[in-house]
This record gives sequence, structure tokens and C-alpha cells, in this order.
Amino acid sequence: MSGIPKIIRGTADEANYVRNKLIEFNSRHAPNGIYEETNLCVKDETGNIIAGLNSAICWNWMEIDILWVDDEYRGCGHGKRLLEEAERIAVSKHCTFIKLNTFSFQAPEFYKKYGYREMAVIENAPLGYQHYYFIKDLTDNEENL
Repeated sequence: MSGIPKIIRGTADEANYVRNKLIEFNSRHAPNGIYEETNLCVKDETGNIIAGLNSAICWNWMEIDILWVDDEYRGCGHGKRLLEEAERIAVSKHCTFIKLNTFSFQAPEFYKKYGYREMAVIENAPLGYQHYYFIKDLTDNEENL
């Protein structure tokens, strides 16, 4: 090997390669784990996406990365429906908890309303706002979902 390897901005394919290499590494050290993306969406009558939830199941938990509802459709229950469906899927995959993060200008009160407990808050992330981390224990809810 000659010289110092160059750092570049990766493409989406390269990011997936790196993710898959980490999953491979993790599997060697914590066997019996799974990594499964679980993405949901709500479409209107013309087929346009009006809400969605992107998540991944890792070992015994689900991590919700994104829950989004179009401004025009907020307050119609789509976020609740997506969250409930994600929770049903997580329980069916034997997850014991769900974790997620949100900003103060997004939906911390929404998640609290549905049983998510605040684990941590980072102040001024972004400046003037808070970055919340939440968790929900699913072990008590299995019969309810």
C-alpha cells in the first residue's frame, strides 16, 4: 500500500456498501442478529405519498429513522396509524423496544402521547432547539398490538 488513502464523498451505493460491511461485522460479533429495513407509506387516492415511516429492525429492537406527514394531511391520524403499524411489525419480529429521535420543532409531544419515554435531550442541536431521544418498551404491549 503506497501513500495515504484518499477520503471522498460516497455515493448512495457506496453508503449501502459501508452499511452492509458493518452489518457483516456486527453479525460476526453478535450472532443471531437481524437487520431488516421496514418502510411504510400512506398514499392518497391518486397514488401520491402523503406520509411515511422509515425504520430498521436490529437484533431485538426497531429504530425509527423518519416519520413524516405532508403538511396538508397533518392532524388526520396518519402519523398515529404509521406508528401503530410499525409497533405491530416490531412486536411480530420479537422486538422488545423501539427507539427514535426527533427535534423540538418536530414531534416530541406526539411521541410522548403514544407512550414513548424521553431518554436524553441535547440542547442547541440545532441552535435554539433541542434534539430528543425516545424509547418505548414493547414487552408490556405485546397482547395489545
